[in-house]
Amino acid sequence: MQNDKRVKYACYTVNISMAIVGNLSPLLFITFQGLYGISYTLLGLLVLINFSTQLFVDLIFSFFSHRFNIHAAVKATPILTIIGLSVYALFPFVFENHVYVGLVIGTVIFSAASGFSEVLISPVIAALPAKNPEHEMSKLHSIYAWGVVGVVLFATVFLLVFGKVAWQWMTLILLIVPILSAVLFFSAKLPKLETPERMSGALQFLKKKQLWVCFFAIFLGGAAECTMAQWCSGYLEQALGIKKVWGDVFGVAVFSMTLGIGRSLYAKIGKNIGKVLCLGGIGATLCYATAIVSPYAVLGLVACALTGFCVSMLWPGSLVVASDRFPIGGVFIYAMMAAGGDFGAAVAPQMVGVITDSVSGKAWALQFATKLGMTGEQLGMKIGMLVGMMVSLIAIFVYLYIWKTQKRYTAKIENPIEKELN
Repeated sequence: MQNDKRVKYACYTVNISMAIVGNLSPLLFITFQGLYGISYTLLGLLVLINFSTQLFVDLIFSFFSHRFNIHAAVKATPILTIIGLSVYALFPFVFENHVYVGLVIGTVIFSAASGFSEVLISPVIAALPAKNPEHEMSKLHSIYAWGVVGVVLFATVFLLVFGKVAWQWMTLILLIVPILSAVLFFSAKLPKLETPERMSGALQFLKKKQLWVCFFAIFLGGAAECTMAQWCSGYLEQALGIKKVWGDVFGVAVFSMTLGIGRSLYAKIGKNIGKVLCLGGIGATLCYATAIVSPYAVLGLVACALTGFCVSMLWPGSLVVASDRFPIGGVFIYAMMAAGGDFGAAVAPQMVGVITDSVSGKAWALQFATKLGMTGEQLGMKIGMLVGMMVSLIAIFVYLYIWKTQKRYTAKIENPIEKELN
């Protein structure tokens, strides 16, 4: 196998591993609550730990990437995933009375690996020779979406056949993916990755307006994507009255499927990323609005599913814009963008939960909900989902600015040094 292909396949399997660790806990929430009596608050804390750990790693690499052996860090990523998933699955066997402690330790370790992946895998793909780098970046991120589809379907079928008590064996089987990544990386020669020579070099980038435009773009893209990704299953079940099993399948798997379709299409025929971002923001706003106001469960379900297609390029598209405008930024730029995406992915879904809880318990909300023929919780969740609609709406204006200024930066792409100085 040619070296570049080996590196690509290693990066693809790392992104599938990210899909595993990012969705494993939410898929097992009900299992953990039933088997171990873990509260929903503590279960939700696992998601917060996941994103917080990733954000911490992003920030470290943003300012201290020059202190790391980048190639060693890339190759260590799947090994960290293997260790984290192993602790996650095996701790309950060894310490039956401290299951949650093992879940937390495992989550911290594999979330750190996921943070490494976000920061390092995209620049590795970008550094490989390619006829169309934009398409390669979109393909990489489409792999993640299809990985989510595979994980959801595999977990659903496995737990249905073998029962909830077999969740640890399911987790251990999933170790095959990061093990394959480790094997592929072991014998591969990685391309050269640029990093600032010192922290002051990183600080110079922070003075650039376009960096913050890109940061805000991916923040809003991550918020729009992850709000629906994390809440669509619960929203379909609670707000629209769809059974949980169908909420899981259609809420997570179909959303991820349309996410993958959007990214795969751009990888094949996509162009003019600024226009694509604008249209994605408009489409996501309309889909959120439809899901919120529709009185019909089927229409709401379709809107939730189509949101995946609309937001599909908001995260990877923002990376494409950043790499175009900062071609010599290297790992620092990708680390900053990963931090922005993770920040949006952590804040927006949390806001949905806070708003839903605060509204559901109010007397006025219950009275108003009764008039509309719904419960206070249903009304609260609909109002909470306005977060997703609002971030998508705000994102339109940011993406419109990117689109309007795209030609200026494309014209300078042949002279990256001059581009950086402007």
